[in-house]
Amino acid sequence: MSSPSKPAPSHADTARAGGLYRVAIVGASSLKGKEVAEVLEDRNFPSVDIKLLDDDETIGQLESVRDEINFIQSVRTEQFDNVNFTFFASDPECTERNWKTARKGGSAIVDLSYALEDEPDAVVRSPWIDRQLGRMPALELQPGPSVVAHPAAVVLALLVLRAQKAAAIQQVVATVFEPASEHGQKGMDELHEQTVNLLSFQPLPKTVFDAQVAFNMLARYGERSAVPLANVERRILKHYRHIARNDAPLPALLLVQAPIFHGYAFALHIVTAELVDVASMTQALAGE
Repeated sequence: MSSPSKPAPSHADTARAGGLYRVAIVGASSLKGKEVAEVLEDRNFPSVDIKLLDDDETIGQLESVRDEINFIQSVRTEQFDNVNFTFFASDPECTERNWKTARKGGSAIVDLSYALEDEPDAVVRSPWIDRQLGRMPALELQPGPSVVAHPAAVVLALLVLRAQKAAAIQQVVATVFEPASEHGQKGMDELHEQTVNLLSFQPLPKTVFDAQVAFNMLARYGERSAVPLANVERRILKHYRHIARNDAPLPALLLVQAPIFHGYAFALHIVTAELVDVASMTQALAGE
């Protein structure tokens, strides 16, 4: 009596068995998408194929991945067949349209667009903070999407967790200066154009911020801005709670849009329960 035949293994199963994975990057032409591709290359991620996907504006654009030239392709259902990991570095609307299709194809979802942070089974993650706290959760990326914690939330949590090794903390007040790059290439282009136009006495473009960012510090954007600054501030605090939990006090936060292209700046006022010398606090903040 013959035993029932087993189904042939899929391409995804074969790739996993060989320790190689198929990857898709949605929003491959964005700043975040390019950085994801660079990190996968720098870390020698064991991939057999990396698909670069994006919207109609960048289809056919050439990008270099692992010394190979790849074409950016359109986001279509069949592009997610046999894909193990899908990174969404696109705008939130694109993520919302396509993430369920990718998950239905069996792909693990990593969201850098924050579009999925409120999904019931989503998990906000920061491996850096997990290591700092000595907790090593299982690296399970299914069934819910993994949302990469906001970088400002990660830095604040890391600094506060390290500072409280020097002394018990009673209060934290933080001012975070956000760069234009958090709004992608469009945000950086608008800051550049505003700077040039100000110096040449021309009208300022205000599509992204609806306010003058060049040579200015803003605690709020204009009413017609793409994303209200207050929304980003709430996201940072929400992600901080997710990753630090009850292990670090929640800071009072002020988020300021700074006229810089790349890189955050942080100013922290920390009240400790006892006097701490500068050397001890410096050593604590430096970490191991």
